Amino acid sequence: MTQVLSREPRGTAEPAPIRGLPPGPDFPMWVQTALWQQRFEQFATWCHRKFGDYFTLRLPISRTVVAVSDPDAIKAIFADRGERMNAGEGNVILEPILGSYSLLLLDGPEHTRQRRLVHPPFHGSRMQRYGDTIREVTNAEIDTWQAGRRFTLRQATQSITLKVILRAVFGLEEGESMDHVERLLRAVLAPGSNPMAALAVLRRDFGPFRLWSQFMAARAELDAALYAEIDARRGDPGLEQRDDILSVLLQARDEEGRPMSNEELRDELMTLLLAGHETTATALAWFFDQVLHQPDVLRRLRAEAAAGETAYLDACISEVMRLRPVVAMVARRLREDVDLGGWHIPAGAVLAPNIFLAHRRPDIYPEPFRFRPERFLDARPETYAWLPFGGGIRRCIGADFATFEMKAVIPEILRRADLEPVSRDPEPIKRRLITLVPAHGTRVVARELRL
Repeated sequence: MTQVLSREPRGTAEPAPIRGLPPGPDFPMWVQTALWQQRFEQFATWCHRKFGDYFTLRLPISRTVVAVSDPDAIKAIFADRGERMNAGEGNVILEPILGSYSLLLLDGPEHTRQRRLVHPPFHGSRMQRYGDTIREVTNAEIDTWQAGRRFTLRQATQSITLKVILRAVFGLEEGESMDHVERLLRAVLAPGSNPMAALAVLRRDFGPFRLWSQFMAARAELDAALYAEIDARRGDPGLEQRDDILSVLLQARDEEGRPMSNEELRDELMTLLLAGHETTATALAWFFDQVLHQPDVLRRLRAEAAAGETAYLDACISEVMRLRPVVAMVARRLREDVDLGGWHIPAGAVLAPNIFLAHRRPDIYPEPFRFRPERFLDARPETYAWLPFGGGIRRCIGADFATFEMKAVIPEILRRADLEPVSRDPEPIKRRLITLVPAHGTRVVARELRL
């Protein structure tokens, strides 16, 4: 049965008549895949200019991927609660790292149950307790910087966010145990971020090249360490007094009184790590990549910070996430045929709200390619045209924590370091599996460091 997703057309009296699939490039799938991975910004922009708000791609995740950048259509997609489309199936490329119980891979009642269990620690007063930890970790990282020496800021922000996750989420303290888990995590994430990991056919060894076996061995070693930590925490007599997220999740119960299993806990910890470490580190790198190329913006941020205010910082964060969203698009695999925006998309196809393109609509964001934080000073972002954390029931569960962390890290860096960009212009975009990162990691020089 074909369903019609309700929508509110922008500026049209009646919906367009239903047609077939939207048009798209006719290049072979391997060419489209290469362009999507290696020239994402240019290819996505070209497709949008040529085909409009809906276009069809052929990619490894599905031979039919319909990219959508119309906010009204995105609203209709996000309104679906799993009746007609599955989000978990659209994230299957992450299964080798996250595991099958990850919130990102679940659909239906299993997703609802898991989200209710994981949600509470990321809101309210409990989240605020992590502020001192974030500032402490940030200052420890700044202490390692050397004046006059060039370095890659994204590596520094990755170090910050990883240690924050290990302390706030895993509840680990500085020392041998934390260093051990950090080393194992880095070993798993490095090969797992390879874009080719998205192709199931390449998840094996090729002759003397044993990258897949090495990844699986690293994952097994990490799993052993995580399960040991989970078991040790379960037996901790002071569990109820701890406020790290692992301890809170160990005490959580669903509506039937069931706790999370060790496997569920492991997969959610990995999900929180990937979502709360890689993405926030990249957003911080993008922030400084943009701001350091805007002297007036930088001066205003410093003045505001000295006055103890945050309105302009909030606007800058919103504008960075608009212009450089870390996650370019999300995916929904259709369980049945759907009619949307005048097009007919068959069951089995993937609907992909394109966050990157939705953020660059001139009808919503005048001069969309310019970095203009002022656009967010007097107006809130339009709900379905500003989507750095996705939307609907699948909106990133750590969105508030990520924003809170950025607002704690940025003022500390501004207070203690005068950074200069190495490049004359902001860095180009590079696609890294599912994220968009600065091509060179935001290369900077610390001209002055303060205590």
